Amino acid sequence: MPRKQYLEAGQIVGTHGIRGEVRVDTWCDSPQILEKLTVLYFDEGRSAVNVKCRAHKNIAIVKIEGIDSVQDAAALRKHILYLDRRDIKLEDGTYFVQDMLGLQVTDADSGQNFGTLTDISFTGANDVYHVKTPQGKEVLVPAISLIIIKTDIDSGTLHIRPIKGLFDDEI
Repeated sequence: MPRKQYLEAGQIVGTHGIRGEVRVDTWCDSPQILEKLTVLYFDEGRSAVNVKCRAHKNIAIVKIEGIDSVQDAAALRKHILYLDRRDIKLEDGTYFVQDMLGLQVTDADSGQNFGTLTDISFTGANDVYHVKTPQGKEVLVPAISLIIIKTDIDSGTLHIRPIKGLFDDEI
């Protein structure tokens, strides 16, 4: 499955100050990720805009070149901002959520298919993977090294070694 070049970075939720800055609810690990970027995109990557970003609590404050008034900024409310995946350097063993969704979750030892990764919750202690089983039920899998054995984006699989009882009702 081809990977999207432009990924959703967050949504403009309001204005900030009187100089045309916008408040962005970031959909990244943290708003600090956007501080490194000087270009973001509208329209799923079709429209590039020069930006200056800074983290402010749990959001990003973004100054978009050419947006210089509160009125101009307010007109952008609810717009989605995108980033170019080539502008982000991921650490080894980390992945874009959008690349993980849809992975087939299989038993690392037997190869048994447990279902499809449909969502990821960020709980603080550890992430939780939502797996939709072939029977249509959702199973929550803790994303810890004891369970997650190998993530293979290229082959479309997530190999796990589930703890006893996790999928027993689904087999």
